[in-house]
Amino acid sequence: MGTIKLNRLEDYWKTSKLFNIPFFLENMSRNRFMLLFRALHFFRNHQKGEVAPLSRLHKIQPLINYFNSKMEEIYESSKNISIDESMILWRGWLIFRQYIKNKKHKYGVKMYMLTEPWGLIHRVLVYSLQGYDVSNNMCHTEYVVEQLMVGLLYKGRLLYMDNFYNSVKLSQKMLKKLTYTTRTLRSNRKNNPKDVINKKLKKGESISKYTEEGICIVKWKDKQDVLMISSEFPHSMCEVNTIREIKEKPISVVRYNKNMSGIDRQDKMTSYYPFESKSLRWYKKIGFHFLYLLLINSYFLYNKQVKKISLYEYRLSIIQDLLPSDEIILNTTHKTKKPDNFHLPKKVLKNEKKSKTVENEILEMTFLMTVDEAHSTLSIQQSDVPGF
Repeated sequence: MGTIKLNRLEDYWKTSKLFNIPFFLENMSRNRFMLLFRALHFFRNHQKGEVAPLSRLHKIQPLINYFNSKMEEIYESSKNISIDESMILWRGWLIFRQYIKNKKHKYGVKMYMLTEPWGLIHRVLVYSLQGYDVSNNMCHTEYVVEQLMVGLLYKGRLLYMDNFYNSVKLSQKMLKKLTYTTRTLRSNRKNNPKDVINKKLKKGESISKYTEEGICIVKWKDKQDVLMISSEFPHSMCEVNTIREIKEKPISVVRYNKNMSGIDRQDKMTSYYPFESKSLRWYKKIGFHFLYLLLINSYFLYNKQVKKISLYEYRLSIIQDLLPSDEIILNTTHKTKKPDNFHLPKKVLKNEKKSKTVENEILEMTFLMTVDEAHSTLSIQQSDVPGF
């Protein structure tokens, strides 16, 4: 319904001149759609006597697992992959609602995504604020990276992340698992080299330092200080053509800017034809968002493997394939003859008992009137006879 945008769901079935769209009425009635829409669940609710699930995401966990397993089955990630956050807009009350100021939807449900530079999403982890992802040996960001990279380690991949996940400790841990990382670095992280962090630089200058494992930490002055950490690229400068001039930047900065656009591209594609309603329950909104992510992923793969078309044309083609053909619709409209052994409960007419009672009362009144008329006629005849 994001293709044809109306304010209310009921408007799609209206027959007035302003809203007359026969497509919806021909394929499904409004009452049936609203009933299915209201009863939609992605997980069976626990019954009385059963132990309630401990996870806050149990209502949508089957859909999350399906998404991750299906993407792992149909597409193997390339060498360059990135991790970033995405938000599902939610303004209502929710215990794990988050706030990220640099996102378009600042309030909502936060998701960690593993993506390709061209926008394909490999794996999603929904943040539930439940506390299972912290231990003495692992912080929250390390847990997120470990979960998203399950099955992808020890294969020489290059992982890009922003400064939310960064630390020297995580780079050392990933390097031991043959996974190279390149990302921005926060200056207040532990084990940062103080001589690099505290160095005052002029615009265009840079300074670097290597750890014992060969991890390079670079500080470069552009309009402001840029701190990078990389276990793949050394400290070397390369020329970059901008609109106004040719600038020299560290190679780690250039590669980071090139490969960290996957989440931005995905957010851009999902914003074109939104169909979520404000009145949805939180698990339905997240569930519909995951279905849309599957559609976006299939669109990216179709453009890469088959041919390039617009998202609008791709959505229309998917809708046409999901709808039944005209022959099926015509066959279902004709009434079919019921077989002889076809048993159904007999339909009880509305107020049938009441109508039978009224009918019996009318018959009784008619009978009484007939008896009275016969009695009066007999009395008149007897009065005419002498001796009576």
